[in-house]
Amino acid sequence: MRALRCAYTWFADVIESMIKKVLTIAGSDSGGGAGIQADLKTFCAFKVYGTSVITALTAQNTVGVNGVFNASADFVGKQLDAVLTDITIDAVKTGMLAIPEIVEIVAQKCTEYAVPNLVVDPVMVAKGGDVLLQQNAITALIDNLLPLAMIVTPNIPEAEILSGKDIKNDNDMEEAAKIIYNMGCANVLIKGGHRTGEAVDLLFDGTHYSEFRAPRLSNHHTHGTGCTLSAAITSALALGLDVGDAVARAKRFVTRGIEAAEPIGKGISGLNHFVDTE
Repeated sequence: MRALRCAYTWFADVIESMIKKVLTIAGSDSGGGAGIQADLKTFCAFKVYGTSVITALTAQNTVGVNGVFNASADFVGKQLDAVLTDITIDAVKTGMLAIPEIVEIVAQKCTEYAVPNLVVDPVMVAKGGDVLLQQNAITALIDNLLPLAMIVTPNIPEAEILSGKDIKNDNDMEEAAKIIYNMGCANVLIKGGHRTGEAVDLLFDGTHYSEFRAPRLSNHHTHGTGCTLSAAITSALALGLDVGDAVARAKRFVTRGIEAAEPIGKGISGLNHFVDTE
């Protein structure tokens, strides 16, 4: 009987090691299109096991954010301890962190547990314009979290805030990426969704710039695209892809998700997470 139990334990350990596990540290979107909900849908699409730490509750739908209730930094820390003392995590992403105390506890725990493949999505403003990261938390993000990141994924407005540089053209985008890279992260991906023409994202690894292009789609099913992209990158890194390949695969997934989306709600609805991830 003891031998059988040992064999079962060994088999369970082997199976557990084969399943890639990922963690999202973000806010909840009650409308289901962004935040924790979008991340977990993306993890399922990529066939990785998703865990979560909730930093804030939002009363939110496709029209806008009606309220935000932040978790305490202490409780965020307890959630992180619960996950990271029990489950071996292959990649982590951060989304809405809201306040400096949460940024600091997330950075502390990521360092304490030496989490691999940290993807920082510096969520600052919702698509409708609602502020999701306090001004004094931006400094905490730059000082504490960016130096731990494998990749940081700001959109144009976020990259402007982080770099202190207006982005009007390709050269500005490159300069902003360099400034953010020098804050200590390993890679910077500036998303080009707020520009015109093709949707071009720019990746900088400290030496080389790489562009990831997709046609700009005319529909408005774009709520949660930033969350989904960073969650897809996180999944792909956990599956063993390098950063460039992970970004390319995530970009394809988001583009397909926008193309396949159906209207939900009265405002800007989310993309379709049930599309091919290859």
